Amino acid sequence: MRTLQYFWAAIFALVSTTIVAQNNISEKKSKIDFGWKFKLGDYPLASEQNFDDSMWRELDLPHDWSVEGNFDAKHPMGNDGGYLPAGIGWYRKVLNVASSQMNKKLSLYFEGVYMNAEVFINGTSLGIRPYGFSSFFHDISPYVKEGKNVVAVRVDNSQQKNCRWYTGSGIYRHVWLITENPIHATQWGTIITTPQVDAKQALVNVHVNVQNETNSSEQVIVEINILDKKNKITGKSSLMVDIQANNSKDIIENIIVKSPYLWAVESPNLYRAVIKIFQKNNLLDQSNISFGVRKIEYSAAKGFILNDNKLKLNGGCVHHDNGPLGAAAYDQAEVKKAVLLKGAGFNAVRTSHNPPSEVFLQACDSIGLLVINESFDGWREEKNTYDYSIYFDKWWKKDIEALVMRDRNHPSIIMWSIGNEIIERKTLEAVQTAHKLANHVRKLDSTRPVTSAMTTWDNDWEVFDPLFAMHDIGGYNYQMHRAVSDHERVPSRIILQTESYPRDAFNNWKAVNDNSYIIGDFVWTAMDYLGESGIGRYYYKGDVKGEHYERDLFPWHGAYCGDIDLIGWRKPISHYREMLYSYREMLYLAVKEPNNYYGEIQETLWSVWPTWESWNWPGYEGKMIDVEIYSTYPSVRLYQDGKLVGEKSTTREEEFKAVFQIPYKAGELKATAILNGKEVQTQILKTAGKTSLIKLTPDRTALKADGQDLVYINIDLTDLQGVREPNADNLLSFEIEGEGIIVGSANANLKDTASYASNKRKAWKGQALIIIKSKKEKGSIILSVKSPDLKDVSLKLKVE
Repeated sequence: MRTLQYFWAAIFALVSTTIVAQNNISEKKSKIDFGWKFKLGDYPLASEQNFDDSMWRELDLPHDWSVEGNFDAKHPMGNDGGYLPAGIGWYRKVLNVASSQMNKKLSLYFEGVYMNAEVFINGTSLGIRPYGFSSFFHDISPYVKEGKNVVAVRVDNSQQKNCRWYTGSGIYRHVWLITENPIHATQWGTIITTPQVDAKQALVNVHVNVQNETNSSEQVIVEINILDKKNKITGKSSLMVDIQANNSKDIIENIIVKSPYLWAVESPNLYRAVIKIFQKNNLLDQSNISFGVRKIEYSAAKGFILNDNKLKLNGGCVHHDNGPLGAAAYDQAEVKKAVLLKGAGFNAVRTSHNPPSEVFLQACDSIGLLVINESFDGWREEKNTYDYSIYFDKWWKKDIEALVMRDRNHPSIIMWSIGNEIIERKTLEAVQTAHKLANHVRKLDSTRPVTSAMTTWDNDWEVFDPLFAMHDIGGYNYQMHRAVSDHERVPSRIILQTESYPRDAFNNWKAVNDNSYIIGDFVWTAMDYLGESGIGRYYYKGDVKGEHYERDLFPWHGAYCGDIDLIGWRKPISHYREMLYSYREMLYLAVKEPNNYYGEIQETLWSVWPTWESWNWPGYEGKMIDVEIYSTYPSVRLYQDGKLVGEKSTTREEEFKAVFQIPYKAGELKATAILNGKEVQTQILKTAGKTSLIKLTPDRTALKADGQDLVYINIDLTDLQGVREPNADNLLSFEIEGEGIIVGSANANLKDTASYASNKRKAWKGQALIIIKSKKEKGSIILSVKSPDLKDVSLKLKVE
């Protein structure tokens, strides 16, 4: 397990470097995340250029003001929003425009603002974008002047509740200034597809929309170069084009690439299209677009096919938050999320229930993680009083365009989802709406299938047949048990379980593995997240009863149904799920928490029995305890303190599990895998002694001095031999010196209501996490961690 962690740490560093390079590759796009002023509250005059913001807080983006607050059961976001504050906030920034930019087209590009973002330039409103997950542009050319200009953004997240999970509040993704010549390739106007792919050659279709925003007809040369992963030109095209005044023109070129490097889950090879526009040898515009050469097919008879290879989707659903960072979409946090998912064995992810960040998709491209990109949680009928249903009729088309046009060149995306458990799903109106949405998606991108997620707990499932017919793939939430009879009734339907209960991992794998028309399963969820408080919890008799949707469960402020916990640690169910779908991990050892050790355990729909990598159960000596071994070897043996307990089969018939019931005694457990009578692999659990040491493990030792780079530092409380004490809950305090600041601290206990912005944190199960952000100066960072009765420990990091 540790070897895999080091491997994925190396991948994390490599992908992080690639993403930074991608984001800085175009000179016409410059990040303006730094030097903003912020004030919580509503200030109607703050849009004016001369407004006095001298007393406002200075900060850099991305920013989520909600996660900086304290948890309170009275906050209006309630259980859905994790009991964190919402409200209205204003941002202001001075934007300096040089004389050389005055004859250019200048646009502001916001990757994500939650929500109702009204943007002003020098007091002029450029409009409001309600949906907090859509990226959007504003042309500011008519309103700017040479020298100082003021951008102001009013963010209104005060109408609650407006979402069923934690959204965050503020400008939580990047903001860019785009500077273009009047003749340029349209933003999001380039489409790159690979309609013909085999091992010998690929046909790359490049569709570029070129705009001429001058008052005269112009002749330009559009040059396209295709570069492979070694930065070698493997295909090119050059075309002279006449464009009418104040008009645009589509250029469509087919370019042959010989012996292509294919993009696949195991080998995510990326190409780059460099598109240049020249006029009389002057370079007017350059775009650099990453893409992959790959082919997807799907049918009920053959299943899902990637590059002529059948692939079963081991998927997980994820929300957009980054745990203790809230919604703040730092590049490293988004990369970290993707790498954790791939490292946990998932080959696919569903962005439930909204478009993700650009960097997350770039990371998925880079590591070979397939994506279902989802648009909305609902359409016209509300799930919460102030949700997207208020805006749907006016905005769905623009928001679908923002989703598909922004993201259609990402090879990782294999499907578009147009909704999730739509309230009106049993009506004719839903069929008509789905038809409109799906057709608009296909108009913008005809190369990928369209799905949405449906469910019911009634006995009228067949009523959805007309709605399913509007989709290319049927999304089933918790309805895998209907698949066989549905296949008999509608043999052409391709079935994907878009949400499932974690405990049903084996049965769902069996259905996916045994039936070509079932192409995959997406567990709810891949990772723990903020909001939807209490889903997936187990509890003890005497605690508040019931499911998360039945009542408030404060102090629970997040979801515990993930395979990966809030600080990035894989739960036992994660290792089990990975074994079902791959042979990368084939042996795992864990211990079921004894019932009544802390109390009588009560489960909920999305929970699994609490199971831990722990052989520390003080006070339970001599009592029987269940030891679980997961394995895809034919059989396993268990040793206790060097003595053989027994050998058991771990074949499909046993669901690849063996359970040994043994009396607890401090010491050592060893599980060994047996193949052809020989022990071929080993896993060990040891009883930890007294908590004595604080161990710090950073995911990198050097940060970039860019004001946004992050390092995640895992904290383990161990005994003198370095064995983590899984019951340790010591209070930790953090101090930092040098070129960094602490931006988040956490443990995986979603009932701990200490602020994620705090410099103090209790460990939980012997673990905690701290996240540090670099400043803009080179130097070093020294982190000191202290705890009563333990020796202080420090860690030095470079900023370069």
